[in-house]
Amino acid sequence: MAESVSQTLASRYQLLRPLGTGGMGTVWLARDTVLDREVAVKELRLTDGLSEAERAELMARVMREAEVTARLRHPGIVALHDVLIEGGRPWLVMELLHGRDLAREIAANGPMPPHVVAGIGARVLEALSAAHAIGVEHRDVKPGNVFLTTDGRVVLTDFGIARPADGPVLTEAGALIGSPGFIAPERLAGRPGGPAADLWSLGATLYTAVEGVAPYQHCRSPAEAIRATLAGSARPPLLAGPLAPLLAWLMSPDPQHRPDAATALELLRRIARGETPDIRPGHGPAQTGRRWPRWLIPVAAVAAAGAVAGAALLLNRPDREPAARPRPISPTFTAQVDLCGTLAGAEVARYLGVPSPPQGQRRDTGCAWTVTGAGIDLTAETDSDTPDPWSLTPESARSLMSGLRRQYGAGPREGHWIWYEIGVNRNVEVVRTDARDVADLADEAFSSDIMTPDGRPQATEVIFRLGDLVVRLQYADLDAASLDDVRSQAISAAQAVADRLRGMARP
Repeated sequence: MAESVSQTLASRYQLLRPLGTGGMGTVWLARDTVLDREVAVKELRLTDGLSEAERAELMARVMREAEVTARLRHPGIVALHDVLIEGGRPWLVMELLHGRDLAREIAANGPMPPHVVAGIGARVLEALSAAHAIGVEHRDVKPGNVFLTTDGRVVLTDFGIARPADGPVLTEAGALIGSPGFIAPERLAGRPGGPAADLWSLGATLYTAVEGVAPYQHCRSPAEAIRATLAGSARPPLLAGPLAPLLAWLMSPDPQHRPDAATALELLRRIARGETPDIRPGHGPAQTGRRWPRWLIPVAAVAAAGAVAGAALLLNRPDREPAARPRPISPTFTAQVDLCGTLAGAEVARYLGVPSPPQGQRRDTGCAWTVTGAGIDLTAETDSDTPDPWSLTPESARSLMSGLRRQYGAGPREGHWIWYEIGVNRNVEVVRTDARDVADLADEAFSSDIMTPDGRPQATEVIFRLGDLVVRLQYADLDAASLDDVRSQAISAAQAVADRLRGMARP
């Protein structure tokens, strides 16, 4: 830290001691004197010799990227609390993690079992997918940026705050953005990269964990590692077992030949469960069933869905009074609830328009049911102060809901949307509508629609609070005739989930 910078930043963050130093700067242990909590503060190091204009541009870029990264709310992504400029350079205030990164774990204990590595990889990929969904690429996935916490979380750290997603691999000074041996070949070749490049880096990271050495450890210099990466000449894995074919697939030199994120995630989960899937190019999750057009869904199912959807539509009609519903006592969730148990199979099949329901895909804090063209995703939301969503208090849940309402209530917002599992495999430009209240669904609820700029419906998100639990439901139907259809189905599904959750909680 430069002498000109005080020991307290922004009259709030008291620097205590350095936790580590890397190529991008120094991480400090600090105390937030306003909230009386310990945080991690990263002091970003600027390249020497930058002109004033270049420094100003870099500062602006950091602030833009920080704003995007701060929207990443996922238990597998380190939370960013604050960004400030002091002493002529940026400082990032982040949640303080306890544990050690994957690089130190490998150095201390050597190679890890394939099923353990697959489990770590699945959680990292879940975090990456959440970032890719809003157009953020990590660009530096490596063992040193995968943190294993003492309470069992796997957290992806050091998101590319100073590295824009559309930037070049080389800076003007000629310095590599990333770590040789973990940078995808297309980025080394000067091409833009994309989500597939992060998957390549994930493959190299998992290779290192299961083998105990990096795939290009045999190279004698960074330049040699770069040449070996471009040539695709990694040392064949010896200890990877059932993980070996997936590693080879993830690290394919051509990004078009790599698996998509949904396929890779399912295979990692299966290997983590002790299975040995038959992995080959083009392999993917077994199809649950061909999706039926809506007019082929059995009439009885349509009638049932129409009755519930019709009730949901009444909630948004100004000329009709909604039917009164008794307000139950707000429940309390003292332990984790299986969100995959909140929708019955018949309900899932009806909402997705398929003859038989797909199996729910469990995550640490959620569940998803997907088929080609449609999906339901449930996530238990949390805030940066309470990583476990099942540990929220009623007060913190209300505060979280208020923050989400402000985020969604800022008017129509342009952005990007992606959902690999339903077939949206690239960032689609979308418009997200302003939040609208949904009456009588839970203690409080609102919805927001997602559509393309030309008005084609994509999905609706419903966020609701039940006591001390906040849940986000995203429902997508790419074949829907209208946005009203998508919205009514989303609200109907959210109502079913909320009703089921009440029976799972402690009154």
